[in-house]
Amino acid sequence: MLSDSQKTILFGLLFFSFIFYSFRLYDNRHTQSGSHNVLADNGKKIWQQKNCIACHQIYQLGGYLGPDLTNTYSVKGPEYIEAFLRSGTVVMPDFKLNRTEITALIAYLKQIDASGSSDPRTFTIKNNGMIEQDE
Repeated sequence: MLSDSQKTILFGLLFFSFIFYSFRLYDNRHTQSGSHNVLADNGKKIWQQKNCIACHQIYQLGGYLGPDLTNTYSVKGPEYIEAFLRSGTVVMPDFKLNRTEITALIAYLKQIDASGSSDPRTFTIKNNGMIEQDE
């Protein structure tokens, strides 16, 4: 059995560990690990400014007029994406994007593509409610 002084020391240690962990967890200066892609961030801003989500989906969230673009980069390639962004289609308007904007959007779609697949038919729901992606 622990003495009162040992309990106090243990409580203090746990309390200060909790406080330190909480501040570290919610500290805004804390950055995520991995490389930061400024070009992809600019592509995301353009995606939002042009309201692409109104017609297209990312991870099957968004509009239904256009296709889900989550894995377009690996399936079709950057040249295919660039062709659509340069001139539009019958359904998709030509947004008159410049070369920098097109490059940024392609970088954004490449970043999304690297994060995984969006097809929920490949997901398995485990007993604990977690989702696992089948390969």
